[in-house]
Amino acid sequence: MEAGGFLRGFIMLCVHLVLWCLAPLLPEEVKLKVMVMVCFFGLKEKKVARVARAALPKHFLEGVGMEGLEAVRGVKSVVGVSRVIPRVMVKPFLEDYLGVDVVVGREVKMVRGFYVGLLENMSDGRLELADLEGEEMIGFGSSSGYSGHDHHHLFSWCKEVYLVTPEEKRKWSPLPRDQYPKPLVFHDGRLAFRPTFQATLAMLTWLPFSLPLTIFRTLIFVTLPYPVSVAIGSVFGVRTRVINSPVGQAKADHPRNPKGHLYVCNHRTLLDPVYIAAMLNKKVSAVTYSVSRLSEWISPIPTIRLTRDRDEDRRRMEEALRRGDLVVCPEGTTCREPYLLRFSPLSLELVDEVYLVALVNWSDMFYGNSTGRSKCLDSFYYFMNPRPAYDVEFMEKVPTRMVVDGKTCESKHVANMVQGEIGRVLGFECTKFTRENKYLALAGNRGVVDANQ
Repeated sequence: MEAGGFLRGFIMLCVHLVLWCLAPLLPEEVKLKVMVMVCFFGLKEKKVARVARAALPKHFLEGVGMEGLEAVRGVKSVVGVSRVIPRVMVKPFLEDYLGVDVVVGREVKMVRGFYVGLLENMSDGRLELADLEGEEMIGFGSSSGYSGHDHHHLFSWCKEVYLVTPEEKRKWSPLPRDQYPKPLVFHDGRLAFRPTFQATLAMLTWLPFSLPLTIFRTLIFVTLPYPVSVAIGSVFGVRTRVINSPVGQAKADHPRNPKGHLYVCNHRTLLDPVYIAAMLNKKVSAVTYSVSRLSEWISPIPTIRLTRDRDEDRRRMEEALRRGDLVVCPEGTTCREPYLLRFSPLSLELVDEVYLVALVNWSDMFYGNSTGRSKCLDSFYYFMNPRPAYDVEFMEKVPTRMVVDGKTCESKHVANMVQGEIGRVLGFECTKFTRENKYLALAGNRGVVDANQ
């Protein structure tokens, strides 16, 4: 569904149900080829490769068992065999997250950059294993699809071979997040759940009800006063919790301050500044970058579009602070997982003190952020969840002009301190990753947007 959309997902669900009913009459190979045809037919090679690299690793990691990982941990060279799932879908995950050296599997036929859905025969792996000749290797595969003819040559290169049956795999213990071979910091795609048959059926059943509900929820937050919109939203499933409510406090702080207050928060979705404004019960401005014109148009708060030119962005934020309060997300992009990206120090150079805000949100069905072309629908996807939730925690204000050992701290050190404080409150791990790192990993570009767009 990540590559083919909801309609293809519905067709796949129906075909899967038909094949399940005809299971005693059809060979496994026929059922596999039918599902691959429905899944891949007409898709672009680049789109499938992006989904395999950016969206599927999260779902595959949730299916990794501790026992399976222990079998290959510490081995110099590992050969992975995928007889059921096409190689293009599992290769990025096995190589990037599990450290598999060679992935052998079945390919899907392409014509001029488009998949035609025909599943080709299994490769014997001779070319892939040529560079590993003479090294100690372990083979890992599924015995449910094992064929001596297909795998005899491949496994003859391996010192040991692990063949796992579906019954054995069901007894495996799920791999805890803190034991992932590689931390899952970035991932993309809209589905916030593992797309099993039951979960996908529930999502497609919910979809017709979610569309009018999403429009209604959006209209509430765009048109009604904040106290009313939050109250009505809670009745219709949008849960909001505020910790250390600052209503009334901000007006008491520095009444003669010629500048507005600067609120600095971590970045979860495009709705972060809107929720902060709602909890403050007043209008604030927010800086944006790579946000669609549609998102700016429907935004209930003023937005200031940044250019990635330091001097120009500084001027725009200073002007916004002269007009009132401003919300800034120094990470520069959203992060779904419990990590904080590196904070930009630019906004912290504009004021003497900042108000920190820690944000957490939950999506049980759809993610409200992405790096794809459908970013304009991010907020709509968030409100399509049955029970979306936000926690907004206001922290103590902190000074930005600090002196340590007689020396004034540089803004980058202050930014690291601010990142660490928010991370401490949320229990998130601080990283040095940037927006560029995220977009290179997920979208294959640097996340730079033409300022004229």
